[in-house]
Amino acid sequence: MGKDGRHCLLTLVERMTRWVQIIKLPARQAVEVKKALAREIRKGVLKMKSLTLDNGTEFHGFRQMQDEFGIEVYFAQPYHSWERGTNENTNGLIRQYLPKGMCFKEVTQRHCDKIERELNDRPRKVLGFDTPNEAYAIECCT
Repeated sequence: MGKDGRHCLLTLVERMTRWVQIIKLPARQAVEVKKALAREIRKGVLKMKSLTLDNGTEFHGFRQMQDEFGIEVYFAQPYHSWERGTNENTNGLIRQYLPKGMCFKEVTQRHCDKIERELNDRPRKVLGFDTPNEAYAIECCT
């Protein structure tokens, strides 16, 4: 969420490889989240079996996502951010580029893509110092 509460980013993180995708949303609404997910799934880059969400209103269309995309959807309990630890950690990394209190109005998808590329090329200790791109390539090919 940006400072104004209107402009926001959707962050999707593959738990095993830490591969991240950052999508700029035009508004914090369920219809925008569904459109963004549908677009990414149809591109074929994003392959999901399940999705763990927080309890924001932007995820109220989760039943449609389950039915349309065949994705199992889970929700973290309110105020239990550790149930989405990988995503919360990744959001912290994104905050290195987009600090808390910043308005996302001027942030473009191109800017999000640049941050995404840098994070996916950053070696991670949890991956034995492989990058998420390397881990994702191995995971997808096996």
